[in-house]
Amino acid sequence: MSRRSKLIAALTDTAKINPDQYSPITSANRLNSFGYALAGWVYMLRRQKNTRIQAVASIMAMVLALWLGVDALSLAVLILAITIVWMAEFLNAAVEAAINVATGELHPMAKVGKDVASAAVLLGVTASVLIGILVLGPPLIDRLGLG
Repeated sequence: MSRRSKLIAALTDTAKINPDQYSPITSANRLNSFGYALAGWVYMLRRQKNTRIQAVASIMAMVLALWLGVDALSLAVLILAITIVWMAEFLNAAVEAAINVATGELHPMAKVGKDVASAAVLLGVTASVLIGILVLGPPLIDRLGLG
C-alpha cells in the first residue's frame, strides 16, 4: 500500500463504520435524540453536585453581565466560556461512567483517564474565571465607583 493510499485510508476508514452494527441503542429519530440529550442534562443536574454549582455560577455571571450592560461581543465571550465549562463537565462525567463500566477494579490507567478528564474541567473553569474577570471586572469597578 502506498503512502498516499495509507493516508487516504487513515482519513476515511472511520467514516465507513456504521454505528448501528456495533451499538445496541441508536436513534434515527432527531426528536428522540434531543430527548436523550435533555435526559443527560437532567442527570447531570440531579446527580453531579459540581453541575449544580456551575448552574448557580453561570446564572450569577449572566445576571451580572446583564446588570452591567456589557456589549454583545463580551456577552458572547462569556456564553462561550460558560459553555466550555459545561461541556468539559459533561464529558468528564461521560468518561468516568465509561471507565466505571469498563472496569470494576482500581486500575492505574482508569485513574489516569478520570484524572485527565477532571483536569479538562479544571482548565475550563480556570479559563472561564479569568475571562469573567477580564470581561466583568472593569465595568463592575466602574459601576461601583471604585475606579
